[in-house]
Amino acid sequence: MPDTVSAPVILGNEPGSFPHSVLAERHPAIIRQVRDDLPYGPAQHRALDELLHSCAEGTVGPLPGTAPDRDRWREWGLPEHTGRSWYDVPWLWSESYFYRRLLDAVGYFGPGAWRGVDPFRPAKRAELDAPETTEELAALEDLTGLPEPERARALLHGSLWGNRADLGFRLSAASEGAGAREQAPALVADDSETLWSLLPPGGSGTLVLVADNAGRELVPDLLLIAHLLAEGRAARAVLHVKPYPYYVSDATTADVADALRRLRAAPGPAAGHARVLWSAMADGRLTVRAHPFSCAPLPYAEMPDDLRAEFAAATVTVVKGDLNYRRLVCDRRWPPTTSFQETTAYFPGPVVALRTLKSEVITGLSAATEAALVAAEGQRWRTSGTHALIQAGPRQ
Repeated sequence: MPDTVSAPVILGNEPGSFPHSVLAERHPAIIRQVRDDLPYGPAQHRALDELLHSCAEGTVGPLPGTAPDRDRWREWGLPEHTGRSWYDVPWLWSESYFYRRLLDAVGYFGPGAWRGVDPFRPAKRAELDAPETTEELAALEDLTGLPEPERARALLHGSLWGNRADLGFRLSAASEGAGAREQAPALVADDSETLWSLLPPGGSGTLVLVADNAGRELVPDLLLIAHLLAEGRAARAVLHVKPYPYYVSDATTADVADALRRLRAAPGPAAGHARVLWSAMADGRLTVRAHPFSCAPLPYAEMPDDLRAEFAAATVTVVKGDLNYRRLVCDRRWPPTTSFQETTAYFPGPVVALRTLKSEVITGLSAATEAALVAAEGQRWRTSGTHALIQAGPRQ
């Protein structure tokens, strides 16, 4: 890994910074959304109020003594951060712990009637059932009859852009520009040829895809997996999701089931992709994994040995989304031209990041690309969600 002296771990204690705004503004808004979306009782409302006060004025507190993952969080640094301001601990850690405490507040881990009820499910379902999802699935018709490499490329871009997945089904330059200025392209890095070289037609390898969001982002992820399995670019796929609700919209196993049912009920090619996935689930060619480390407040450099072995055995691991990217490069303030390959050299096998830029962390840009982005947009390009990247780590 490059020298970390010039790349400090990101905290949330700088007023005006993006991390500070997440802690000060986004987290309270999420608490209010959760209160409004489900008919919780007085106990949940009191706990949510306490969490809101803690986020605004308090410090990191301990987990309840009955928490099933209390020992795990102790290993993940809870004793060192207890009693400190949410703003003064690593941003990755404080964000993750906020969601863990939110689940406590709504009784997700408790013995009562709300045990196991996803507080974010209403928002996830609304997105999955939105008209935009129907339009994006209908766009699959445009791919019928095209050469396989073009279909693969379109589906890859659908997975890349997530909630802008409709752009991913366009095979023109618009799917890489989408109105961006010519000197500041939407796709700021593109190592997709490396990915295709690892997953050639007729291959026999294993794809591991570490999912990000549910809903309209998970659907194109599943479509990409279906294509790679059906066309023989991968013999087996493993889809990693979160073991419990996390970061508002992160995918869980229940969300995978919802997305598959949504695909199966759709007309046209979408239902065909659903049949491929359903069959692959039944015979073991597609496996869903929910490893506890997927909800850890730590970078992938600190992954446990069993997860390291799984990634090492994969032909390629595709890591989706902004949070996973932050974990991949250790959530530090790297200079944008820092080598992505050097930053991820610890990873135990070939890795490819698919990410729409929604936070400040970035590596692997050319100096010319960074200069063009800054000239066109200042620093807004880092967080606006209008730019994306496909970056490949070193082959082992």
